[in-house]
Amino acid sequence: MPIFTSSDGTKLAHHEQGGGEPLVVLPGGPMRASSYLGDLGGLHTRRRLVRLDLRGTGESEVPADPATYRCDRLVDDVEALRERLGLDRMDLLAHSAGGSLAMLYAARHPHRVRRLVLVAANPWALGTPATPERRRAAALLRAAEPWFPEAYRAFDAWLTGAGDAGPDIAPFFYGRWDEAARLHDARGDEEFNDAAAGVYGSEGAFDPPATRAALARLTAPVLVLAGERDGAPDPDLARATAEVFPHGELAVQPGGGHFPWLDDPEWFTERVGAFLDRADAAGPVSRAADRTPS
Repeated sequence: MPIFTSSDGTKLAHHEQGGGEPLVVLPGGPMRASSYLGDLGGLHTRRRLVRLDLRGTGESEVPADPATYRCDRLVDDVEALRERLGLDRMDLLAHSAGGSLAMLYAARHPHRVRRLVLVAANPWALGTPATPERRRAAALLRAAEPWFPEAYRAFDAWLTGAGDAGPDIAPFFYGRWDEAARLHDARGDEEFNDAAAGVYGSEGAFDPPATRAALARLTAPVLVLAGERDGAPDPDLARATAEVFPHGELAVQPGGGHFPWLDDPEWFTERVGAFLDRADAAGPVSRAADRTPS
């Protein structure tokens, strides 16, 4: 497990899997240890995954200043990792809340990003986070499943602030609520830094107009991948995110949830791998979602 030192002296860890060209991977949560990402459905067979444990998570050190958990301040850690790896430009993949960190990084260091993949990214950095209405609409897609009635009551209570994000709502974050999903969900509590999560998106973390303006000049190709059954983001919100980028494209994974590499590893790996391997720059975002049959 390699350790490097960020700009403020905090020691950070990253984990490597696979071979070939590196792909730097930023976890979500926010502030969840990168271990939940695993090998991203086998993507390590196509790229050398370099998973960063954000400060205060996983094997990385707790910083002296808790204010450095704020998303905009974590950009310096991503840049320190790039320097550690000796990359002039890097391919970058970010999941969920990590998508906002990746967007802030791309806005501040556009010439350091070769390709960007945003997986199930809730776009706080753009000022357009998923709304309760979008989340409910996605949840209702699961109405025929046997666990739905009890889970939806808990889910609605969470959205209205009358309940916590407990285990009862977990099925809505997976495209299939099977044994693999249950095992993945069960490990979550030990991977989160809840105190850091409260700082991640705190006041001052995001400046959506400035970020949008900077990303509108980004020359790197960008893939925005959403699960068909996810509500944060749903496919429509993911499309709006893709349209922010001059060379953005949208992929909607059939039957996918918030962790799409678990729902259909082969589809996920092929779609992301093909994007990363492509030699030509992406064109403008397509007006039709990519719904390759499963």
